[in-house]
Amino acid sequence: MNSFSWRSESDESAPSRLSPVDDRLTADAALRRVRRGEHLLYTGDFQNAKQLLAAMGRRLPAPTAARSPLEAFRAERRARQLEHETLSRIVVALDRSYRLELRRAPDVAEACRWVWGEPDADKTVVSLKTLIGMLGAAEWRRKGLSVPGLEGKIHPHYGVYLPTRTDYVELLLSVTDVKGKKVFDVGTGTGVLSFLLLQRGASSVTATDCDERAVACARENAERLGLSKRFEVLQGDLFPPGKADLVVSNPPWLPEPPKNRVDRAVFDEDNRFLLGFLEGLAEHLNPGGEGLLILSDLAVLLGLRSAEWLDQELARCGLVVKWKKSTPARHSKAKDKSDPLHAARSREVTTLYGLVPAPEQKSS
Repeated sequence: MNSFSWRSESDESAPSRLSPVDDRLTADAALRRVRRGEHLLYTGDFQNAKQLLAAMGRRLPAPTAARSPLEAFRAERRARQLEHETLSRIVVALDRSYRLELRRAPDVAEACRWVWGEPDADKTVVSLKTLIGMLGAAEWRRKGLSVPGLEGKIHPHYGVYLPTRTDYVELLLSVTDVKGKKVFDVGTGTGVLSFLLLQRGASSVTATDCDERAVACARENAERLGLSKRFEVLQGDLFPPGKADLVVSNPPWLPEPPKNRVDRAVFDEDNRFLLGFLEGLAEHLNPGGEGLLILSDLAVLLGLRSAEWLDQELARCGLVVKWKKSTPARHSKAKDKSDPLHAARSREVTTLYGLVPAPEQKSS
């Protein structure tokens, strides 16, 4: 294949050479070849290609035994990175119409257009693992997702955080005084928090997100829900211009570097997003306004952040906790004893903090 458009979520360089393979390739042989640095262009049957990926994954080493939650977390991330680096070398080609050139292949064109737009080359090459993820995301986008307390469904886009966890949504529903208030939603994702507040009487929401896919997703969801006249979404980091009565954020929870574009919804290197939110909150609140911060303690349980860190940063930023409400995690991983991080996830608590500027100290 002489020229092609290369698609990657992790900014990997395009393969300099593609080695065609077919259904005769075994998982052991595939592992040997990708470990030598080859990119294998699968040309056989789609279902067989999926089985090859699964068989290769089963042959990868499990995370090493850990003596602490932090060691378990580091080992799990290394294992996932190895899995990505290995399995992403099985690639497939799409034609000018985004037709997947494999036998028994599903129609992938719509999923590809949703993520990449119109084709820009006669051939597009992508890892099979990424394409399978895009197909799964397309199904969520088509059928939509019901969210507790929301009238209508959220239709998530590929690469945008999927709001399947209900704990943080239910915490926000406990905030009753929202009628007539101007709201900022910082790091909106699908827009789900904005829409919950709008349906409960907020006068308007201005939302932001650094990812253009999230911006498009939130805008589309607002239109589907009939809320677009009171909802605006901007692409950018942190706060929109101006001030609001309520500023809500559900930031990424783990202060670690994201390894790909999708990771950015979960990983916040050096707490940059969270610190930016805390440092800028007071100046973006109207008098009497309040910040609503939703934060899991998983980073503390894993040893990535001290138990005192948040209190110290709130004090440094001139903020105080007016009130807070917490709930234990109820997502599936909190109950999965086979999960390497079960010891921490089973104790995870998510908290909604009501934050206000600290009162000025009167001089004596």
